[in-house]
Amino acid sequence: MPKITFSQFVAGTMSWGQWGKELSLKSMANLIEYYYDKGVTTFDHADIYGSYTMESDFGAAFKRASVARQQVQFVTKCGIQYISENRNNEIVHYDTSKAYIIDSVEASLQKLQTDYLDVLLIHRPSPLMHPDEIFEAVDILKKEGKILHFGVSNFLPTQLDLMLNRGAVEVNQIEFSVVQYGALFDGTLDKMIQHQILPMAWGPVRSYFDLKDTQQKKRLYHQISALVDSYHCTEDQLLYAWILKHPAGVRPIIGSTNKDRIASAVVAANIELSTEDWVKILIASQRHNVP
Repeated sequence: MPKITFSQFVAGTMSWGQWGKELSLKSMANLIEYYYDKGVTTFDHADIYGSYTMESDFGAAFKRASVARQQVQFVTKCGIQYISENRNNEIVHYDTSKAYIIDSVEASLQKLQTDYLDVLLIHRPSPLMHPDEIFEAVDILKKEGKILHFGVSNFLPTQLDLMLNRGAVEVNQIEFSVVQYGALFDGTLDKMIQHQILPMAWGPVRSYFDLKDTQQKKRLYHQISALVDSYHCTEDQLLYAWILKHPAGVRPIIGSTNKDRIASAVVAANIELSTEDWVKILIASQRHNVP
């Protein structure tokens, strides 16, 4: 099995369709080409996005785009049973059964109009999940060539251990930012380095800009405002650079459909944030010095 390959940034598609901008297929195709031209070749999906419609929209748009399938990576997630007119669910719940995983992948392949997924992720850890059953599905899907790599999303270290006792986990998609920095200290990122699991970070900048007028926001704004002048960059670029400095090799997910913001984000890869400045930002967020 080839080593998993991601671009340094990942394009998040959650807000492209019904759950956000409601872009036309033509606009989506153009956005795919723009991301690709900026060096972003990894596209992140989930079956539930757009109430189970986003994968289909993306698949149709990708057919219009001037980008070869083998030059990009499709990531999708399954395991959440969402309330939707497209599903007969009474409540939101999780399903990590063998049958559900296999059925979800078959549906994603059809909607994305592709023969394979580069990565399949279990969207959320279920209290009823069993690693043997999950990997029975994964083993079948890999053998059939329908998925190349397997990973998880939002899994804590103990949940990763549970999975690793049964098989290989190659990706863990987590919330990680200057505001949501728990993965630094709860063992999540340590575990990923230990087992060579590639981290993807959702919400890398949104959590900062969505902060209400709290003391944390004031401290972070004061510190980041001082540093953007030193590094001749924007706030969002500094936020991305802070994530990229971590040795686990975190891939931030860009959730924007705005081309100016996309172009600005990828520039962050060129920012060499010093260790002291990285710690200054952490201190501003957590309110106390490192031990």
